[in-house]
Amino acid sequence: MGFATLDDEYPWDALAPFAERARRHPRGLVDLSIGTPVDPTPAVVREALVAAADAPGYPTTHGTAALRESVSDWFARRRGVPGLDPDAVLPTVGSKEAVALLPSLLGLGPGDVVVHPETAYPTYDVGARLAGATPLAADDVAAWEGRSDVRLVWVNSPANPHGAVHPVEHLQRVVAAARRISAVVVSDECYAELAWTEPWTASGVPSLLDPRVSGGSHEGLLVAYSLSKQSNVAGYRAAFLAGDGGLVAELVRLRKHMGMIVPAPVQAAMTVALRDDEHVAAQRAVYARRRELLLGGLAAAGLVVDHSEAGLYLWVRPDGGAQDCWQTVSDLADLGILVGPGVFYGEAGRGHVRVALTASDERVAEAAARLSGA
Repeated sequence: MGFATLDDEYPWDALAPFAERARRHPRGLVDLSIGTPVDPTPAVVREALVAAADAPGYPTTHGTAALRESVSDWFARRRGVPGLDPDAVLPTVGSKEAVALLPSLLGLGPGDVVVHPETAYPTYDVGARLAGATPLAADDVAAWEGRSDVRLVWVNSPANPHGAVHPVEHLQRVVAAARRISAVVVSDECYAELAWTEPWTASGVPSLLDPRVSGGSHEGLLVAYSLSKQSNVAGYRAAFLAGDGGLVAELVRLRKHMGMIVPAPVQAAMTVALRDDEHVAAQRAVYARRRELLLGGLAAAGLVVDHSEAGLYLWVRPDGGAQDCWQTVSDLADLGILVGPGVFYGEAGRGHVRVALTASDERVAEAAARLSGA
């Protein structure tokens, strides 16, 4: 029996020795490595889940009409995208499975190229290889425009791990270049509600589906979004794709055959979460406080934060000279602080570490104190 081949081990397993060392700190481990939410799921979302718990029948792959309409309304209200057709929305079992499966579901294979950012969430690369396609790490549009073998272009804004945001002008160039070669563009916008600096806090993070970017047509464009970060529902696996109605219809057809369906109670919870902005604003304020504490501690420890205009992470390096990320991981483990090595996101990230905001207030304050003392 043959299996799809991925030669690499799961990268986070390499952190185990540093985690063990950090746990030996007298005041315990502060885990700022993986960005998993730690705050309670908002009551309004939990209540919606419970109210829908009596679900004896199969849910619909395409999602309920109420869910798809709530996504459309959310895009208009929060992302500057009016008039999204609810039929052009597809709930997914979290965003990671959608990222990993999309090249295969779009029919890509040997000879096809999938473009992704140079410093990036590794699942873009994994999804390309699972389909038998070739991943191409490139930030500059000039590296791939005009190539007929490019079939899929990933955009990530705000970016994981480094938190940079693409302006409208860059997104316009990506869309124009992709349309000239009939490539699909998919924008991973899972951190769009977590902007920290101007102009993004005032104007919002631009979406791929924004009329200024798309020219008023969503043809060849998809956006991936997850409620994990904005609503503390990583355990619900609640996400969606939206954009090109023709692409979504084909994805729905294929996913029906696969049984890739978001459970009905989760669909109900998503519907309510997307209609309620209050809990999102409250969670953003929590992360803002933690971010300020960590910024102060990192600066006191002689560490520099690059980019990090949005998202759940700080992209960190030592001041005054280059240092391999594993040495920085080791130095911080001596303080009982565990962070993510930048090389997990590609060779371009080797000089940085990723510091997550997703620890409790007490643990973040403890990390800031240790850093300031260091």
